[in-house]
This record gives sequence, C-alpha cells and structure tokens, in this order.
Amino acid sequence: MDKIAHFVQKSDCNATTVAIFGAIGVAVVAFKALSFLKVLVDVFLRSGINVKKYGAGNGGWAVITGATDGIGKEFAFQLASKKLNIVLVSRTESKLKAIAQELEQTYSVETKHFVMDFTKASEENYQALQQFLNPIEVTMLVNNVGTNHEIPTPFEQETDKVIKDIVEVNINAAMKMTKIVVPQMITRKSGLIINLGSFAGLVPTPYLSVYSGSKAFLSSWSQAIGAELAPKGIHVQNVNTFFVVSAMSKIRRASLLIPLPKPYVRSVLNQLGISGGASTPNTSTPYFSHAIANWAIDNLFSRAFWVNHNYKIQVDIRKRALNKREREAAAAAKSQ
Repeated sequence: MDKIAHFVQKSDCNATTVAIFGAIGVAVVAFKALSFLKVLVDVFLRSGINVKKYGAGNGGWAVITGATDGIGKEFAFQLASKKLNIVLVSRTESKLKAIAQELEQTYSVETKHFVMDFTKASEENYQALQQFLNPIEVTMLVNNVGTNHEIPTPFEQETDKVIKDIVEVNINAAMKMTKIVVPQMITRKSGLIINLGSFAGLVPTPYLSVYSGSKAFLSSWSQAIGAELAPKGIHVQNVNTFFVVSAMSKIRRASLLIPLPKPYVRSVLNQLGISGGASTPNTSTPYFSHAIANWAIDNLFSRAFWVNHNYKIQVDIRKRALNKREREAAAAAKSQ
C-alpha cells in the first residue's frame, strides 16, 4: 500500500509540474501573440502625432541633413506639403538650389539652404550653421545624413578614411546638429528630433562593424536624450530602418521589404510617437514589413542566431562585390 501511495503521490507531482510548465508555455505564447497583434494595430490602425504640433502651417521650420537625395529629399517634400518651412543642409549647392526652388514653387513655403560636407565639417562650419539657424524658429530636426562602407569589409582591412567618415557623419553630425537646435526648442518647450537609425544598430552586423556600431550608438543615444528632453516638451524618435531604395543602399528595385523613399517617409510621418515594431524607448519601426521583421528579431530565435545570419549575408555580398570589381578591372585592362 505504501508503494502504491508513493506512486500516486509521485504521479500527482509530475502532473502538477507538467501543468505548471504548460501554463507558463501558454502564457508565453499568449504574450507573444498579443505583442504581435500590437504591432499590426500600430502599423495599420493607429495614427501618430500630427506635425501641426511642431509648427506645420504656423511658421515652423524643419531642418533636414542629407536633404538632396533619397530619404532626406523625400522628407523635405513631404514636410513642405504639410506647410513646414524647410532648411536643406547638404554638400552640393546646385542640388540644394534646385530642390529649394521646387519646394517654394510647388508648396508655397519658405526655404533656406546651407552647404555642408559632413565628412569634412570643422567647428567653424558648425558655428556658422548655428548662426544661420538662430534667427528662425526650428521646430523639427531630421538627422538623416549618413554614410556606410563601400562594400562589406573586415574591420582590420577597412581604411582609416572610411572609419573616420562614418564616425563623423553618422555620430558626430547627429550630436552637433541636435546641440545646435535643442536650446531654442527647450525655450519654446516644443520640438521634434527624428534620427534615421538602422537594423544594423538593432543586430550587430559583421563586415559592416563601424556602420553597425554607429547606428547602435544612435539608438542608445536617442533613448538617453529622449528621456532627458521629454519633460521639456521635446520628442526624440530613432527610426529603425531596414533597406530602402536609395543611393546609399545601392538597391534600385522596390520589394515587399524594401520600399521606395516616398511610402517609407510617409509611414514615418504618419506614425510619429508610435513604436510600431520597435521594443525600445524613443524608437519606431513604422513601415509595416520592417515592423514585422523587427518583431521577429526581438521575439524569434537568439541574438546569436541573428548575428550569424547577418554574417552569412555580408560574406555573400562581399564575395559578389569583389567578383564584380575583378570583372570591371579585367574589362578596363582589356579596353586599354
């Protein structure tokens, strides 16, 4: 009888253990299902902060860096269409003048432009830009300018110039531009700072280590200053971006995961203040397919899995890029 009682007791204990772990499993699955449902609600149903809060139609100015191509240019046009005056900051004056003229004629807004090559910008250049911006009411800053490795490259083989340019453009420019405009935003207790982030900052990307590190910095820094500035009425949003058709991405054809700049920027502006697929503070992944990918990275498999996944992708891209260089060199030699 004692053996039977012990067996029954042990069976009950095992059943209880199975039930507890089963309940935990159900709870985990339910939590992940709810978090995925929230992503879908965010990207398809919710509306973000209206840019009218940041001076649209009321004399406010948006400063956009890297404003003559791709995402930056699209920000300029879409914000102008919402009646924000525009300051274009980029390195090619002819492009700046052409875009400024088109914005004024199309949307009847005011524009200004400032020539700045962020890879070579000195303290004097930044001081001149500050003096240029002081007289106007800057209500929004889009830290869009960025640069990347030419091809995936092991860190020890990367040139000092590429490393320096990435740090200067992706990190220092964002900090210095923000430092310039934040004081007047604090005075008015209102402002919006959009930082163009990257999935390379979400998951470390081998062979793009400096670029990946710069975007990881931007993510962490945005969260930190976002917490500092929120009580002062300033919203900071790091936009977590997967690939977009652009000169920097070297992608020319749109797909489900790779939008053109126009729908991508529209998603950013329509969902200001909404996290979308992002799970970190002061961060948004607004474009629907990027949001789902962001959720998958945060919720499926380990971080080591995703780093290794990035490693394999970049090894393949590097191999194809080197093969292309060899073919071009051979063709050039043959033509001589």
